[in-house]
Amino acid sequence: MNDFDASFAEALEYTAAFTPEAFPQLTAHLDPTWVGEALLATGTATLRRRRLPAERTVWLMLGMALLRDWPVTEVARQLEVALPAADGSRTVAPSALPQARQRIGAEPLEWLFLRSGAEWAHRSADAHRWRGLALYGIDGSTQRVADSGANRAHFGGHSSGRHDGGRDERTSGYPLMRVVVLMALRSHVLAAAQFGPYQTDERAYARPLLDDVPDNSLLLVDRIYLQADILIPLMQGGHERHWMTRVKSTTKYRVIKRLGAGDELVELEVSREARRKDPALPKTYVARAIRFQRKGYRPTTLLTSLVNPKTYPAAELRLLYHERWELELGFGEIKTDMLERLETIRSKSPSAVEQEMWGLLTAYNLVRLEMERIAKELDVAPTRISFVGALPRGTGQNRPVVDGSKPASRSGARDRFS
Repeated sequence: MNDFDASFAEALEYTAAFTPEAFPQLTAHLDPTWVGEALLATGTATLRRRRLPAERTVWLMLGMALLRDWPVTEVARQLEVALPAADGSRTVAPSALPQARQRIGAEPLEWLFLRSGAEWAHRSADAHRWRGLALYGIDGSTQRVADSGANRAHFGGHSSGRHDGGRDERTSGYPLMRVVVLMALRSHVLAAAQFGPYQTDERAYARPLLDDVPDNSLLLVDRIYLQADILIPLMQGGHERHWMTRVKSTTKYRVIKRLGAGDELVELEVSREARRKDPALPKTYVARAIRFQRKGYRPTTLLTSLVNPKTYPAAELRLLYHERWELELGFGEIKTDMLERLETIRSKSPSAVEQEMWGLLTAYNLVRLEMERIAKELDVAPTRISFVGALPRGTGQNRPVVDGSKPASRSGARDRFS
């Protein structure tokens, strides 16, 4: 398991140990009116009186995301999501829970995540700017889902490339879902997300997320996004929307001007294929190439649209790029085997997987908001707070501990706390 996978792990490992006593504290960050708006906007509001109305089903999905190792029936009982019966009891038949989930579908959870994520992430990024720019990252990963025929048919998985009787032999033990997120890097709060079948290229999921990148921002991305049809529309789609990435081994450019040691203004050509697909793209575009080398690693070059060396010093940009690893750590906080489960998303149909995933992403943001609140109290960066120490367990309170032996720098490596 690499760093990218290992870190999405710790967060939901912790939420698996989360208890109902802590639920009100965490969900206090979520405006209850958004739940009603989500149901009205998607036409799923409850019209008749039910023991488990639509709005309570939404809260049930958030509870499922936080209490990962609990049966759904126990989550419903512990959180008392059902309205009281005539005798005062709040129990519901186990069969009522999947029926309630099916009635509302995935759309209200998607609406709720996008509405809340946009407000939370942009507010957070605004509070942690670098030289006037809000810092974001886009990246993708994969998520295992329950091994059912419907999930495997819809999401697919790794292929060995070998054929048996005309069919591909799948090597992945579970169906895989591809997930791409837009994250506020200095708090890990997610602003938007796209996910779906594994075989769809990551960049296809990423393109719609560019619309959610605000003005006066810097987007840090992996070098697979070094494409004119991604980066140029990002810059043209708003005011002062910038990008930074690493070069590929095949990247070619022409040096226009030397700006400093290892710092040059360069011109890159837009491929004929890209211009064929989008004739509005120019033949060339200008960027800034900044060379650097970390001890023990090969020399590499950064490319960025931040071409003014006085406003954006090369030395700071060399350090800043490593904040892209906050995305990797954020994925590691969500993706894992939780409590020795063999899959993360437990729903057995594609529509239920989507519903559960939107709830999971919203719950992750709630955890991150709590961490940001604690960081503000302690006057440290949100990335310096331990995920495990961010929430209360049971009736006791875990006090987050900041490792004072480490500088509050953003080197890309995870800080460890007791």
